[in-house]
Amino acid sequence: MPIRWQQSPGTGIKILITVTTSALAGGTVGFRLIEGQSWFDSFYMTLVTLTTIGYEETIALSQYGRYFNAMLIITGFSVIFVAVGMLVDALIRLEILDRFQQVALRRMLQKFSDHYIVCGLGRVGQAVVRQLVLEKQKVIAVDKAGTAEPQARDIEVPVLVEDATLQETLDSAGTRRAKGLVAALSSDADNVYITLSARVLNPELRIVARASSLDAKKRLLQAGANDVVMPYAFSGYRLAQGLSRPHAADFLDVSGSIEESASGLELIELPVAPGSRWLGQTLAEAGFADHLDVIVLALSRHDAEMRFNPPQDTRLREGDVLVIMGRKTTLDRLHLQKGA
Repeated sequence: MPIRWQQSPGTGIKILITVTTSALAGGTVGFRLIEGQSWFDSFYMTLVTLTTIGYEETIALSQYGRYFNAMLIITGFSVIFVAVGMLVDALIRLEILDRFQQVALRRMLQKFSDHYIVCGLGRVGQAVVRQLVLEKQKVIAVDKAGTAEPQARDIEVPVLVEDATLQETLDSAGTRRAKGLVAALSSDADNVYITLSARVLNPELRIVARASSLDAKKRLLQAGANDVVMPYAFSGYRLAQGLSRPHAADFLDVSGSIEESASGLELIELPVAPGSRWLGQTLAEAGFADHLDVIVLALSRHDAEMRFNPPQDTRLREGDVLVIMGRKTTLDRLHLQKGA
């Protein structure tokens, strides 16, 4: 899981600030009362003493003033030692906690299978993780910066804090047993390298990568990516749609948003597996539209191009994948019935 403090360091910092402020205030008042100096001169003398800078005395001190100054010197040394000790303790605590968490995470990942790996926790990677979590999928994130970005700290999935471009990192994330991988780093070259490494580890893995240009998209497809998304191009297309065809764009957003839509509509894939109740039936006989209250938008068949709005007399074969839109409650029941 993301690195989190088991014990907040804020309490120690507050104590340190309180002690330092109290010492400054006490020293200023003490020099003011004992030596009768101005408030600024008393404060400056206190500051020089506590910080142990080594300047000569800025005001002439009496015997009692030197007694008081000696106590301030001891206080200054104590505050410095305490501050250094707290800093070292915090670093050691964080390092040890990080090591334990990463070791435990690696052991846990050895048992993971049929999961998704998201490489990169930038804005695109975070959106991918949120969507997969919303779909109740098993997700692992890989980012050498961990949850350094404020937006990434609330991601409640295991985070492997390693360099995703290294093949051993992908292997530790369970790429050989994973269902899919997303290469969402900001560098196209890094995404190409991740794609190549992941494809070597798992030839059957579905890989979706991010690209910033058409040239990068071609290279990612050549490297073995199944699909490549260009976020900037898609955003431009969606903005243009919002201007020229707002109603059509709103309809597409019904199933494309990471947040649950008001209409409750979703878009899913329904594979026709061996033993499926719909195997060998036509779409009309299956009754998707009439009895199940869903719309079959397209049919994907491995030996043919995807067919949009397939005819009702289309007979379903093993390996077909239906792209269906409907209400979430209906689609959940449909998933339960697909093997019946």
